[in-house]
Amino acid sequence: MEFQQLIKGRNSVRGYLKKPVPREVIDQIIEVAKWAPSSMNTQPWYVHVVTGAPLDRIRQGNMENMVSGVPPKRDFPMKESYEGIHRRRQVDVAIQLFEAMGIERDDKERRTDWVMRGFRQFDAPVSLVLTYDKYLEPAAISHFDLGALSHAIVLAAWEHGLGCVINGQGIMQSSVVREHAGIPDEQSIMICIAMGYPDNSFIANSVKSVREDNKQFVRYIGFDEPASSLNPVDADADLTRATENQ
Repeated sequence: MEFQQLIKGRNSVRGYLKKPVPREVIDQIIEVAKWAPSSMNTQPWYVHVVTGAPLDRIRQGNMENMVSGVPPKRDFPMKESYEGIHRRRQVDVAIQLFEAMGIERDDKERRTDWVMRGFRQFDAPVSLVLTYDKYLEPAAISHFDLGALSHAIVLAAWEHGLGCVINGQGIMQSSVVREHAGIPDEQSIMICIAMGYPDNSFIANSVKSVREDNKQFVRYIGFDEPASSLNPVDADADLTRATENQ
């Protein structure tokens, strides 16, 4: 598959067939993905591939904690709520998904179920939990490397006919994941990736998120023409409009 076709054709998969993914296929995917760029070749990643009963226990523990009001606790600090243009983009894709699924704004039951799907890791048959050594903290460069590995995994999986979604909700209750996946205390949990064969009848799988025009985030300096300047979107106005339409 041509790289442009691969990277533009891939999309996040949030509905999966109840079909197991062979271990050897996952190993082939990781064998390719591990060649992702790594700062000074440190390769700071570990991949814990979870399926079956252990994954079911993670799903159950995640949902029980969230329903009972246990606050999310990741292994590293992050901004849980976005603002401005970043929030606008987040809302935009939520609108796309809810419209595709026919989930109305006042349909609290279906909206809640959609959120819970994330904590269930979208009912995927496999979850890849990515970790790194705690002693690397503060680990911004290691996070960068694990991000590169994550992207490589989802592209390699797509080439094998498998869909993925990089899923932050799945590790928001990190103690649950650590317990049932047997992750050592000396490793920090970064992210998980839901993986499986896409269910093409699940309408949300047809949703393709939108990317900004290059002019919104790219500057060229030192070329023949004058340096271009960024043209930021009016984030507040767009966010208000998106929220009203949701």
